[in-house]
Amino acid sequence: MQTVFSTSKIHPRDRFDYWHDVASRSLVDHESAPACRQSFEAELQSGGFAGIGLVMFENSPMTITHAAHHAARVNGDELFICRQFAGKLLLEQEGREVILEPGLITLIDPLLPYTGTFFADSHLLVVKLPRRLLEARIGKTRELTGRLIKPSGSEIQLTSALLAMLPAHAEGLDPTAGEIIANQVLDLVAVSLAKTMQGKKARVSSARSLIIMKLHAAIEARLTDPALDSKTVAAAAGVSIRYANAVLAEQNTSIMRLVMARRLARCRQILEDPSQAHRTISEIAYGWGFSDMTHFGRKFGAAYGLLPRDYRRRTNGSNRPPR
Repeated sequence: MQTVFSTSKIHPRDRFDYWHDVASRSLVDHESAPACRQSFEAELQSGGFAGIGLVMFENSPMTITHAAHHAARVNGDELFICRQFAGKLLLEQEGREVILEPGLITLIDPLLPYTGTFFADSHLLVVKLPRRLLEARIGKTRELTGRLIKPSGSEIQLTSALLAMLPAHAEGLDPTAGEIIANQVLDLVAVSLAKTMQGKKARVSSARSLIIMKLHAAIEARLTDPALDSKTVAAAAGVSIRYANAVLAEQNTSIMRLVMARRLARCRQILEDPSQAHRTISEIAYGWGFSDMTHFGRKFGAAYGLLPRDYRRRTNGSNRPPR
């Protein structure tokens, strides 16, 4: 994480205005007002990995308003997961209010208006997640925003702990490790959101969101099995094949198409990794459940535009003859 801005070397009369400008550019456009201009102090750090952005805020008491005219100018590709480190923060979106205390999490959508009140010694991490990738796991998120995600279960406790570790380690991740961790972050956030919505009548599709997560988990756990089929995946998720495919059809996929996509993605990650250059392409493909190299090559080429050997050479310069 790099320090983008600190008020420590700025004259008190200018601190808040400079802070507001930097915060607007680093996160999202908004209006804000400090509790006291003369004593206002703040620091902002930013970083990221594998398409996930990280912004750390430490600031004196203040209020923020992200109004409809701000939201209309937002790039809608991101959703914000807010994880409090210290102090308190009150956020409101879609008529729902949450008070974030250390360890607590909430989801905010910058395409929608929201307000916030920072109390003394607030220390907040905002994780900017690709909207498309999170909604692929959980469905539409409008009913999920502005809800408190308490670390009451093991899954949510793990999510909170992982988010807390990201600022210290994100910059040191190599591309392959970064992509793996990014997927883990997205998966855990999605599980936490689904768990939070269980039993809430306002979210009709929460049950389907949880089924999607179970299907993803069942597939990931069995990708190396070349005999993996729809029956096995559906049974592991506790649903019928017909229902599983109906739920996945909302995301324009099916059980076996998802199996194929995840196997190809796993193989692609390894082909991109220079530390895995000693492994043959056939070893990699067989290891992730493919049983026919011609079939693998055709599917990989259709997904990524190059045959596996050409993709490896282009991404990491490996000259090892593929077998």
